[in-house]
Amino acid sequence: MSYAIIGFGNIGQALAKAFARNGIEVSVATTRDPESFASDAAAIGPGIIPKKLDEALKADIVFLAVRFESHQDVAKALPHWKGKIIIDVTNAYGVPPEELGGQPSSKAVAQVFTGGRLVKGFNHLGAAVLGQDPAVHGGRRVVFLASDDNDAATEVCALAESLGFSPIKLGGLSEGGLLVQARGNVWGPLIFKDLIKFD
Repeated sequence: MSYAIIGFGNIGQALAKAFARNGIEVSVATTRDPESFASDAAAIGPGIIPKKLDEALKADIVFLAVRFESHQDVAKALPHWKGKIIIDVTNAYGVPPEELGGQPSSKAVAQVFTGGRLVKGFNHLGAAVLGQDPAVHGGRRVVFLASDDNDAATEVCALAESLGFSPIKLGGLSEGGLLVQARGNVWGPLIFKDLIKFD
């Protein structure tokens, strides 16, 4: 299984730190030349590999860690996304609900990734928290996942556990997705909730 993080701002770098902590290789890409962020990637760890966007998108599982407004540009970079899992880490705060067709933001994102298997996740924590070691006081930091594709959600659960998190499935995008989305000037009720699960 191969992984990529698209977007290398605060959230993208926080995700990269989770991969580096666990010795899992991940490609990172933006619309910029990889050389422009190579030193930042190297500072996180040797397994954080800067690539051009089209190269990074060959990964099996792709984290979409860009501004919400940029998700369509990423979708256009491949003619189809058949079989790929896209983890939607975007937040549509400030985007009017009517621009989303009145639906959850992750539903709007899913529609442009033709053939892709979308999982909403890793977006409810701020970058400073997401970048920390998720092992806390003998428990593990929770990440919430929502998807209309249960098999994709199960695969992302396994990845989240490999990264040290404790994943909790919230159900479909129209139910669970609403709990962890931003839309208009409203944050979902689970956004910014930093929870620790004890096994």
